[in-house]
Amino acid sequence: MIKEDQHKINDKINVPEVRVVGEGIEPGVYPTRKALQMAEEQALDLVMITEKANPPVCRIVDYKKFLYEQKKKEKELKAKQQKVVLKEIRFGPQTDDHDYEFKKRHARSFLEEGSKLKAYVFFKGRSIIFKDQGEILLLKLAQELEDVGKVEQLPKLEGKRMIMMMAPKK
Repeated sequence: MIKEDQHKINDKINVPEVRVVGEGIEPGVYPTRKALQMAEEQALDLVMITEKANPPVCRIVDYKKFLYEQKKKEKELKAKQQKVVLKEIRFGPQTDDHDYEFKKRHARSFLEEGSKLKAYVFFKGRSIIFKDQGEILLLKLAQELEDVGKVEQLPKLEGKRMIMMMAPKK
């Protein structure tokens, strides 16, 4: 399996003239043959950077080094991206006050550290008849945590679970 180069280099450039940039080169528009000759004199490659420009922009560089630096930049950008973490908290339809407060403290800490929160009430067996209590419980939680998070999805019944999503406030 041969990997196709992502840039046109040297002889693969088939346009009549190109804008040439690079270190130690007078930037300007040159015929492609002249630009290739300039690159060969420096024992470097002519690499097409943007095809869409008029004329296309080429740079005289060492192609392997150019690819290495591009990969390095991509890696740095990827490292700076934030990963979204989803934390879950489970309630029963008749969760008592102490358990509720305990889980609310955890939910608050999750939102403060920047994680998303999935709070849900799980209905076992016949407890599904208390779905209004479950909804009240989740709405109460959302109201008490509105200083640190905002509701992304209001309580919604999915099978035996009533789910509510919250995201941290920036």
